[in-house]
Amino acid sequence: MKRIYLDNAAATPLDPRVKREMDKYEKAFGNASSLYASGKGAKKIINNSREKIAKILNAGADEIIFTGSGTESCNLAVLGAARANKKKGKHIITTKIEHHAVLNACKQLEQEGFKITCVNVNEGGLINPEDVKKALNPNTVLVSIMYANNEIGTIQPIQQIAKIIKNFNKQIIFHTDATQAVGYLDLNVQKLGIDSMSFNGSKIYGPKGAGCLYIRRGTTIQPIMFGGSQERGLRPGTENTALIAGFAKALEITDSIKEKENNRLKKLRDYTIDKIINEIPSSKLNGSQKERLPNNINMSFAGKDGEMLVLILDQKGVEVSTGSACTSTEIRSENSGQADPSHVLKAIRWIRASHHNQAKGESVGTGDNLRITLGRFTKKEDIDYFIKQLKNVLKS
Repeated sequence: MKRIYLDNAAATPLDPRVKREMDKYEKAFGNASSLYASGKGAKKIINNSREKIAKILNAGADEIIFTGSGTESCNLAVLGAARANKKKGKHIITTKIEHHAVLNACKQLEQEGFKITCVNVNEGGLINPEDVKKALNPNTVLVSIMYANNEIGTIQPIQQIAKIIKNFNKQIIFHTDATQAVGYLDLNVQKLGIDSMSFNGSKIYGPKGAGCLYIRRGTTIQPIMFGGSQERGLRPGTENTALIAGFAKALEITDSIKEKENNRLKKLRDYTIDKIINEIPSSKLNGSQKERLPNNINMSFAGKDGEMLVLILDQKGVEVSTGSACTSTEIRSENSGQADPSHVLKAIRWIRASHHNQAKGESVGTGDNLRITLGRFTKKEDIDYFIKQLKNVLKS
């Protein structure tokens, strides 16, 4: 059966060039903390990878910390910064549409006595920077706002928000989850004005199990794991040399083709959105079409269960999702046994948090949406095949 993969926001396939880069280091098994030759060799590979990533981010090599995933990176950024600065204040600002890697870290901090303010978004999934300004107070020590949303692909005005935060208090740490933004948006940390940034390899055609946290020099942060002194003492444990080398290679490739690939994906994205809206009357785009990642499409189909659509489309050879792979199938209502509505869709008011789930006056299921995310290997004929199958499924 023909297989069409359209869930690149969940994970991307490994680029063959990245695989070849990783294969070079199969024999670099030495512990990078060791003093002998194989250990020194591994250390050199890791340091070279750190310098490659730092160059792309316009950062210093000492500001790059390797982690095991994007989730770990976000946890370290949020928990580590908040706990290290709690004597200055215990107020944190985030948004209602963050990934659970940030939201659940904030919930943990709430149990530790921190006060969390979750800024809302408009129906386009965009934050009003003035709402962040209103939420700031003398006890604020950390603000964490994602660069681009993992479900609806909306892009936040990070640079503008950074200026507001620093004008209020330069000591406030500003973190952004850039996991979805890497490969599509500007990663110049000096231009963005952020203090820390999380991203990983599995979204840029690199290896799973490789993440990164940029931490601006002078930013106070403490570890959330304990052991050795690797990664400036912030991430103990023996580094995975091959994964780190593959991660750096993936970012290099992604950065080198970003402009050309963005233009191609944007055309394909808009073609897909227009075709769905014109040919499927019950469809509706979730989130702003303008301020949106070039590969992200999130559509609602009134009265149709998203999970059921995913399962049937899979039988037809098309792989899509209903949202975040971290939560889409695990969180279910205790009463109905159905998947709970996406917290992102609730926040943009397409799905209201009521017992009957009213969206814009229309009755919908708990998960009536599909997330279609295009990738480096997606072609126009793949989209045509997907839409043909989708129309058939919706008719049945």
